[in-house]
Amino acid sequence: MLKNVFRITAAAALMTSVSVYAADTLRVAADPVPHAEILAYVHKIDPDLDLKIIEIPNGVNSNELLAHGDIDANYFQHRPYLATQEKALGVKFAVAAEVHIEPLGVYSSKYKSFSQVPQNAKVAIPNNETNLSRGLYLLQDQGLITLKPDIKGLATPLDIVGNPKHLKILEIESPQIPRALPDVDLAIINGNYALEAGLDPAKDALGLEKAKGNPYANILVTTQKLAQDPRILRLAKDLQSQQVADFIKQKYHGSVLPVSAANN
Repeated sequence: MLKNVFRITAAAALMTSVSVYAADTLRVAADPVPHAEILAYVHKIDPDLDLKIIEIPNGVNSNELLAHGDIDANYFQHRPYLATQEKALGVKFAVAAEVHIEPLGVYSSKYKSFSQVPQNAKVAIPNNETNLSRGLYLLQDQGLITLKPDIKGLATPLDIVGNPKHLKILEIESPQIPRALPDVDLAIINGNYALEAGLDPAKDALGLEKAKGNPYANILVTTQKLAQDPRILRLAKDLQSQQVADFIKQKYHGSVLPVSAANN
């Protein structure tokens, strides 16, 4: 109940705050790291774009804000997650740009290699269906579990057919997993939450998703109505520019990858 009250209160406060900007201001909701940081760099190199960056607190669904017209775009999610949101909200959004990839990582505060992981180890994994599936495939890539070979759609723990270490899968909300790291043996953490927690995915993760061919690029999303708005098109062009790609590579040192670099 308290969590729901927080979400309602936070969303109401946010909607009030974003309603006071001029009609030509482009209101973009984003996770603080790295999305808002990347947008701040865009604002630096293109100051004539009237861009208002709105950092979204945990528990506020910026797709709901977008559907209700309280923001003009958001930048925090990948296509598979967007598809689940469109289904849940009964809305069809528009993808304006693919920008970067945050490889999902496996972390541990107790072990330096997967060979040290004991029997019956506890593994924290995101509880939303898309990142849960990503996490399971990442565990398989590291040789910790085996999934059914003929899975149609997203993988779930019920699809595990091999588990030699008898790992205990604990489904936890993604933003809470970094805090749970000391209490589990392994934790699968989204790149943005790892960065916010002071982790360096390129250095600290025991294993990372492969970037090449990764379908989980983070995207700029807007409404169907605004898909051809000149402000959206300009922001999309900026986000996909070589300048922004260079900024991402230099700032995040492989923990965040511009789509152009990951696909080369």
